[in-house]
Amino acid sequence: MLRAPLSATTDTAPDPVLIEDPAMLSGQESLAARHVNAFARLGTPAMIRNATSRMLLLRHCGIDLPVTVDDAGIGRSYVASPHSAYVLYARDEIDIIGMTWGRWGAQGVLGAMDGLLRAMRINRAVHLDNWLLSTNLHGQWDGRGIADMRAQLAARFPDHFVILRSLDPWSCPDLLAAVRADGWELLPARQIWVTDDLARDWRPRNNCANDRRALRRSGLTVEEPEDLDHEDCERIAQLYRQLYVGRYSAINPVFTPAFVADSARSGLLHWRLARNKEGTIMIAAGIRATGGIATVPLLGYDTDRPQSEGLYRIASYLFSEWAMERGLRLHGSAGAGTFKCNRGAHGVIEYMAVDARHLSPLRRTLLRFLAGSLRALMVPLLERQGW
Repeated sequence: MLRAPLSATTDTAPDPVLIEDPAMLSGQESLAARHVNAFARLGTPAMIRNATSRMLLLRHCGIDLPVTVDDAGIGRSYVASPHSAYVLYARDEIDIIGMTWGRWGAQGVLGAMDGLLRAMRINRAVHLDNWLLSTNLHGQWDGRGIADMRAQLAARFPDHFVILRSLDPWSCPDLLAAVRADGWELLPARQIWVTDDLARDWRPRNNCANDRRALRRSGLTVEEPEDLDHEDCERIAQLYRQLYVGRYSAINPVFTPAFVADSARSGLLHWRLARNKEGTIMIAAGIRATGGIATVPLLGYDTDRPQSEGLYRIASYLFSEWAMERGLRLHGSAGAGTFKCNRGAHGVIEYMAVDARHLSPLRRTLLRFLAGSLRALMVPLLERQGW
């Protein structure tokens, strides 16, 4: 249920504070502050090679949220680039799914969208609560203070779209309702695969039992280290790149060993690893858990090994088991819909909220056209095809 009207916060709560000086983050205790501080100290490209966002911290209503600022560059990771999410990644998906029928039509649509998004300067954007992960879990934030936050960011960045990623009615219904009430445009982004009750929907299935047997036969040793040494971080980053960058798309965030190390040190991700008898990491799952939900934004396994070893199945089992043991719901992100449905997941449409009320009439008009077109065309396609 939505809390009191958002405008009421302006009478009782102080204005949002946007912390842009990295020195002010030193010694801060919140996870968001530690996360932003690492990016500010090292520089975003040292953490994610294909991102250049400036990361700041927004503090309001007792919560800290990371904010990323980008200035219209093309070709960077979709975690901070709407153009990459809607055009470049979609072009890669045409090859990944092996589309034949309708390929030329799809490429034509993407060409038109490319021109539209460039004309809008959609990548000139400031993202709220953006952890630069494939999925931003918003935790307990229910949208309190959203109007004040939007106004603050629009005033500070008057030529930037204000964007909030990873909104859906399953993981953050109150936040989605608050954004709707505050008048943002909602753009469908992708279909995600979610599991409500792993003990009920996942564990009893034959696929779960088969995955568990694959782990037992593998001879791999599972561990959950609190700290990762340099060699482990290098190996984890390598396994992730093999899978998500090498096999799928270069638009996926290219996490570095420095990011992996900081994710363990700050507590952003909980790591579950599987090693072979020689001690080499064969599977790595970086699990993000907050607000009763777990997701896996950083996953890798040795893709050079034969498919018969079932390393992807074992990886899925490792993080699903971890979430089930803690009574968490599972956000399975996008892709591999059939695989995830066979393990108890169901599809939900995820949205990107965009605000442009402070921008020029042309950019506002183009945004409304884009949002309406995507809702009319993209949602039925995602639901019909199961993408």
